[in-house]
Parts: sequence; structure tokens; C-alpha cells
Amino acid sequence: MNRRSIVAGLGVLPILISTACSHAPGQPGPHSEAIAPDQIMDSRVLYAENCAGCHGRGGKGGAAISLSNPVFLAIADDAAIRRTAANGVPGTPMPAFAQSAGGMLTDAQIDAIVRGIRSWANPAALRSEIPPPYTSPTAGDPHHGAEVYETFCSSCHGPDGRGSSKANSIVNGSYLALTSNQNLRTVVIAGLPELGAPDWRGDVPGRPLSASEVSDVVAWLAAQRPQFPGRPFPKPSEGSATRLIP
Repeated sequence: MNRRSIVAGLGVLPILISTACSHAPGQPGPHSEAIAPDQIMDSRVLYAENCAGCHGRGGKGGAAISLSNPVFLAIADDAAIRRTAANGVPGTPMPAFAQSAGGMLTDAQIDAIVRGIRSWANPAALRSEIPPPYTSPTAGDPHHGAEVYETFCSSCHGPDGRGSSKANSIVNGSYLALTSNQNLRTVVIAGLPELGAPDWRGDVPGRPLSASEVSDVVAWLAAQRPQFPGRPFPKPSEGSATRLIP
């Protein structure tokens, strides 16, 4: 090899090394920088990572109520949805997601989730009918609620609420211990369409539930909530001895 060839080869070598390094395995590519968790603002990503596990993909329902249910979105305004997402519901599986309440999401991220949920609204699905309000300023009457239950709910959930071949028990102690009165009210009004449960219009054809009837049946259901949920055995009677098994 002559001297000229050697010099030319040495000149090309740095270029080859630079090119090889830029394509080395594990070398970050363009636009591959990781986004900080608190900078993610895509509502679809935020919902998928924080909400879909319980509320289902696209808000179609899962272990918790469907957030894309048009009746739910008609009765729950943005403030109510935001409050629940930010602060959770104490005593239930719904956690707080806002950093101010011990969660991981910023206020801006909570707002993005709310906007994403609101985008699923479909006012035409209500056919201009006005559902009962999301909340009630007064507590319902559980005694009248028993009559409301018999009229509107017993055909599916059984005469005592313990279920039938059509639907499950709604007086199960564990279920009532893990759900809030507000969630009971929401389900009575919005139904659970993914499970075939009708909304406030469909329990008795042509006879929708009134706002006061919703409040009363919720009060009746809440009255069935056990004081000590999950107790695996009866509380020993006064004066009885308890034998400990080694």
C-alpha cells in the first residue's frame, strides 16, 4: 500500500467511527427522550394508565361504573367528575389521583382526564328526557324506599334484594361496604348498560323513577349496609367464652 493510500484511509477512519457510534446498539435515536410523568397531557394515555383498569377501555365499564354512559355524563358535571378523580371516594376502592390528595397527577393532568371523559358525552341518547339530579339536597326515606324497591327493582334482584336468576344481590354486605351512597344513586339513575341493568327509565316501562323515589330507594339500600362488614363469624354473645385454637 503506498503512502497516499494510507493517508486517505486515515482521513476516512474518523468518519467511519463516528457513523458506527451513532448507530451502535442502545444508542438513543432522535426524539427518543423520555417524557417526565408529570408532563404527560394526552387524555387517552392518562386514562389508560390511571382509569381503564377499573372503568374499562374507552370508559365502557369494568369493575366500576362506565364513564362513557351517556346518562352518567348527563347528570355528572365536570366539577363532580374532577372532584372524584382528584380526591377519590374514601372507604371505597376509588383512590385519590391528585398530588394535593396524595396521588401522582397534577391538576392539569386531572383536567385533561376530565376533558377526555366529557368527550364521550352523547346528549342525543337521552331523547330530550331529563334524568333525576346527580345529588340530592335531602336524605331519602328508607321506609318508602322499600316500596320503591318492590315496585322497580324486585323483579330482577328478588323480593329481598338478595338476587335472582336475572341479577345479583344488591344487599350483599361486602358490596354495600365498598360502595358509597352517591355511587348507589348514580347506578340507580344511569344503570349499568354493560351488564344489562336499565337506567331510571327502564325498570317499569312507561314509569320512570322520580327524583324522590331515587333518593328513597338509595336510603333503603344504605340501611342494609352492615355495621361491621366482612365479619367471618357471628359476634360472641355477652358472657360467652371464646376458645382459642392453638
